Amino acid sequence: MRYSPASALKVAALIALTALPAAAFDGTPFTDATGREVQVPANPARVFAAGPPAATLLYTLKPAAMIGWVRAPKTSDLPFLRPEVAALPELGRLTGKGDTLNLEVLLSATPDLIVDYGTVSGTYTDLAARVQDQSGVPYVLVDGSFAVLPQSIRDMGKVLAVPERADQLAAYAEATLAEIDALLAEIPEAERPTVYLARGSEGLETAAKGSINAEIIERVGGRNVADLETKGLANVSAEQVQAWAPQVIITIDRDFAARVATMPEWQGVPAVTNGRVYLAPATPFGFIDAPPSVNRLIGLKWLAHKFYPEKVKTDLTTAVEEFYDLFYGVKPDGAALAALLGG
Repeated sequence: MRYSPASALKVAALIALTALPAAAFDGTPFTDATGREVQVPANPARVFAAGPPAATLLYTLKPAAMIGWVRAPKTSDLPFLRPEVAALPELGRLTGKGDTLNLEVLLSATPDLIVDYGTVSGTYTDLAARVQDQSGVPYVLVDGSFAVLPQSIRDMGKVLAVPERADQLAAYAEATLAEIDALLAEIPEAERPTVYLARGSEGLETAAKGSINAEIIERVGGRNVADLETKGLANVSAEQVQAWAPQVIITIDRDFAARVATMPEWQGVPAVTNGRVYLAPATPFGFIDAPPSVNRLIGLKWLAHKFYPEKVKTDLTTAVEEFYDLFYGVKPDGAALAALLGG
């Protein structure tokens, strides 16, 4: 998520020009992850998600309340989305890289609530407060940390007035995390694979150990080789990857996955030599970090199958089918599942 002073100026200018009436802050009090007490509507019916992680969580919890997408779904995403919301307009984003939202478009869509899900810091506390004050629309931020995922689902469910649905999804999250913990209890750390996350067509952008982009890899026991000074994304050299010698490579780039076996600079890397380069599914939402939201729950199961193929006994295709049915409201057929998991 990202906030810029220019965004605040755009908000203020727009409010001055449109003179829209402020929303009535007479709803249910909710203390969000920033510590702000926000009066949210008793049953919000028109909700805008500030960024991709929030949009994914909103879609899974209360799709009928969505007024639009941060980014319009790709054609390949449509078979995996509820048809009644797949065609909603693209509105842009308040947070994250590029903050592309046209605020005039947002306010003309008359949301009764803005929700965000992700990093909690002074920057985003300030953004939430400023946008709420200047637009008159309640703005709630829920903690997006993996460690508190089940509770965050329940918190957002309370905000959206869908506690039963939230309990259902949170119970799935709790069961999945417990399943991963039980698996890891049987695998000594020394037997867990060293892993490199390859991003970009050359595979030389990666996520440092401890970053939100690599959090899922570490949560399932992968030993991230990118132990860097930064805690975010970084560019590295092919020589550095050779020195790290990862046993497994996870990539989110289809072009890199198709070419890596023939790229001279990647020859000799154990993951390439042993055929353990895996392209993460990304439809309609990524299994790894695109975005870092509840979609990562099925990513945990996918990674467990890739990291520990001899230890995991559950059927991956069945697990994906069940997850898509429960979270996305769509049950893919056999051909769609085969295409999804086949990369």
